[in-house]
Amino acid sequence: MKYKGYLIDLDGTIYLGTEPIPAGKRFVEKLQADKIPFLFVTNNTTRSPQTVADRLKNEFDIHVDADTIYTASLATIDFMKADNKGNKVFVIGESGLIDLILEAGFQWDKTNPDYVVVGLDNQVTYEKFVLATLAIQKGATFIGTNSDKNIPTERGLLPGAGSLIRLVETSTQTKPIYIGKPEAIIMEKAVERIGLSKDSVIMVGDNYETDIRSGLNNGIDTFLVLSGFTPKEAVPDLPEAPTYVLDSLDEWDFYDEK
Repeated sequence: MKYKGYLIDLDGTIYLGTEPIPAGKRFVEKLQADKIPFLFVTNNTTRSPQTVADRLKNEFDIHVDADTIYTASLATIDFMKADNKGNKVFVIGESGLIDLILEAGFQWDKTNPDYVVVGLDNQVTYEKFVLATLAIQKGATFIGTNSDKNIPTERGLLPGAGSLIRLVETSTQTKPIYIGKPEAIIMEKAVERIGLSKDSVIMVGDNYETDIRSGLNNGIDTFLVLSGFTPKEAVPDLPEAPTYVLDSLDEWDFYDEK
């Protein structure tokens, strides 16, 4: 077997918004049937791993355990625990980020936190930005969950976590530590979670800028599937080629030894 484990994106790879990608379901079921380790790696911090697993089951008939889902929220927690600066946090984000951080033993402190974490927040207010700005000015470590500037939706490209993070970066003149794809932090932690070496896993995804860059930048082979964000016509002009490019997950040969 060429790869002992798979790191896999979700939206655009396994499903597309609210629409199933049938090849995605078959890909996951093949991994399960052959007992090949896999980990879904997602920048989404608005949903907990259990919520993501429930959605996969209820909307797409894909049955996986929550521990196969590694979000930027979990990577943020793993980073803060390893950094070990303190356990006080202030977070701009939603329940999929805040609840997990608090459940991990961190304590809410909006005045003098050790960490300020900024992620996507559909209910963000000016006051939240004020609190984050003041805390970072006092010396709190500034963490951005991911640098995604936009979220593709049926309404168009909406502001992503990266847009909110940039506002705080501007107001504090402080660069954040980014956690999510394509950064090294989430990929290093994901490889630790799956329990394999970088040269024995492959990153599978539809978005060149996040999924494929996360592999290229961190010494991990990559498989770009043309089912979502990055169109086929863009492939010849990509600055660095993925290890593999295929139209569909159905075309993948799990046991190609070449």
